[in-house]
Amino acid sequence: MGNLKGKTALVTGASRGIGRYTAQRLAKDGARVAVHYGKSKEAALEVVAAIAANGGSAFAIHADLSLPHSAETLWKAFDEQSDQLDIIVNNAGEVVYGNILEIVEEDFEHLYAVNVKAPLFIIQHGLKRINDGGRIINLSSAAAYMASPMATMYSATKGAISTITRTLAWDLGNRQITVNAVAPGFTDTEMSSWFAQPGARDWAAGQSSLGRVGQPGDIGDIIAFLASDDARWVNGQIIDATGGGLLGVTKMG
Repeated sequence: MGNLKGKTALVTGASRGIGRYTAQRLAKDGARVAVHYGKSKEAALEVVAAIAANGGSAFAIHADLSLPHSAETLWKAFDEQSDQLDIIVNNAGEVVYGNILEIVEEDFEHLYAVNVKAPLFIIQHGLKRINDGGRIINLSSAAAYMASPMATMYSATKGAISTITRTLAWDLGNRQITVNAVAPGFTDTEMSSWFAQPGARDWAAGQSSLGRVGQPGDIGDIIAFLASDDARWVNGQIIDATGGGLLGVTKMG
């Protein structure tokens, strides 16, 4: 605790799931946290209140990341409440399921806007604000390097995030800014609503050598490590956060 004291962090999509946990964890570690939300102001304010109740500092900001110039909207709201930035966590993302014959252009354009365009321009505009030696952490996915026919569009967007991460890690080294990504596997969030289907959760748990699906804290704690000085020599990496997924063939029942 306290290793981020004096730092300010932005966490996108921080009103739920992995983003919610990450915002609270970074605040616990001493950072002042900008809690971004796209849809639920009430949920974001709950996160801010929970952080304050535990002695931390946070504020909520809104931007619809599917809209043009959303990064400018986000940073304008940020600037109204903070003049310091040390950590960017691009967590916000959406998924639309469907195989190659089912996907439509409108869905792809929406996913690309939220999952790729917004993070890229959030970073671009954030570079005018972030201190040298800062941290940028993106959310990729195991879907970026495994065959997921029912998540073709989502996989493509996360593959783009992995490439952007490596490219910017090289490009920003002269400012001592590290850029890394975390690639979760099956994780218990709202995006995994399909877990409710009969047998789905058990099947997903069986894809990990540890025998369970991930929880937001499993991912958020990795993000917190990457945001800390302990991770100062980790750069340009896509951290597998699948609990040992894809290490071997699925166990037979």
